[in-house]
Amino acid sequence: DVSSRIVHEPVGVCSLITPWNYPLLQTSWKVAPALAAGNTFVLKPSELTPHTSVWLVRTLAEEGLPDGAANLILGAGATVGPVLTGHEDVDLVSFTGGVVTGRTIMAAAAPTVKRVALELGGKNPNVVFADADLPAAIDNALTAIFLDSGQVCSAGARLVVQAEIHDHVVDALVERARNIRLGGPFDDHAETGPLVSAEHRDKVEQYVADALADGATLRVGGARPEEDRLADGYYYPPTILDNCTRDMRCVHEESFGPVLTVETFDGGTDDELEDAAVSIANDTIYGLAGAVWTQNAGRAERVARRLRHGTVWINDYHPYVPGAEWGGYKQSGIGRELGLAGLQEYQETKHIWHNTRPTPADWFAGPTSGASHE
Repeated sequence: DVSSRIVHEPVGVCSLITPWNYPLLQTSWKVAPALAAGNTFVLKPSELTPHTSVWLVRTLAEEGLPDGAANLILGAGATVGPVLTGHEDVDLVSFTGGVVTGRTIMAAAAPTVKRVALELGGKNPNVVFADADLPAAIDNALTAIFLDSGQVCSAGARLVVQAEIHDHVVDALVERARNIRLGGPFDDHAETGPLVSAEHRDKVEQYVADALADGATLRVGGARPEEDRLADGYYYPPTILDNCTRDMRCVHEESFGPVLTVETFDGGTDDELEDAAVSIANDTIYGLAGAVWTQNAGRAERVARRLRHGTVWINDYHPYVPGAEWGGYKQSGIGRELGLAGLQEYQETKHIWHNTRPTPADWFAGPTSGASHE
C-alpha cells in the first residue's frame, strides 16, 4: 500500500566557470555531468583560453542540443562573474580556479543559498621515504612538478624527502631538471612549454625571489632562459629550491609554475618517521592531492590514510581514471568532479512517499474522528 523511493532530478541552471589550464578537459568535467543530469548551463571560460569553449558549445548546437541548453558568455571574470554567481535564477555555480576567487564566489552565492562546487588548487606534497624505489620516485618527481611547467592543480610542488636520502635525491633531480628542454608546441623535441602569460611569469619570478629572501637555496633555474629561440615566449626554467622550512611562504603558497620546494623529515623510530612526514605534508591550507613513495606496503597505507588530501597516489604521481571522484580537503574546495559524486553535484535528491490506500491519521481529536465537543 505504501512505497518510498528516492529520485534524482536536475538542479536547474548551472554557471560553469573554467580555468585557462587544460581548457577542454576542465570544461568537459563540468559540461558532461551537467547535461547528463538534465540541466542547462552558462559556460564562462578563462579570457586567456576561450576558443576551445567556443568550439565545444558550437559543436553541441550542431549535434542537436536544444536551443538554450548550452550557453556561452565571454569576458573577464571580474566583469561577468558577479552575474553568474549571484543571479537568483542560477541554481548552481561550479568553479575551478584560485582560492581567493573561490571565496568571492561563495560570498556572492550566499544571499540566494545556491549550491556551490569549487576546485581551488593545492600545494601538493610528494613524500619520499628512504625505502622507496628511488629511480622511480625521482623520475616521477620530475613529472609531478615540471609537466606543463607546473601549471597543474595537482602538481607535486613540495618534495618532502627523508633526510638520509636527501642529497642523493635532490642532486639527481637537479641534474635531470637542468637538461629539460623548453620549447613551443611546434618544437618536436620540447619536453615542457611556456607559462600562460607575461603576468603569470612575473608572478612566478616574484615567488622565487621571495623564497630566496626567506632563506631557501636555489639549486637550479631561477632566471629566464637566455636562448634566442625562447626569446618570444613566456618561458621559465625548471627551478628547485632546497632547504625550505615550514615557516617559509614558498612551501604554503601556490606558484603554479615550474618551481619545486624541498623539505626534509626524519625520526628515530618508524612511528616517529611517519609522524614527521605526515605533519609536514599536512601543514597546508590546501588538501587536493599528494603522494607517498615507499616499498613498505603497511607504511604506504598508513601514511595515505593520514594525509588530508582528496587524492593520494602510492608509488605513482598524476595518473587518474574518470570513475574516481576528484576534489580536495580544506581550502582546496567543496564537492567532487568525475565519478558518481561528480554527477550527483548536478542533481537534487527527492524522496517520494506514495500511499495508495489513504486513511485518517486519527492524531488530533475532531468531528471527523468521532470525538465529542461541547
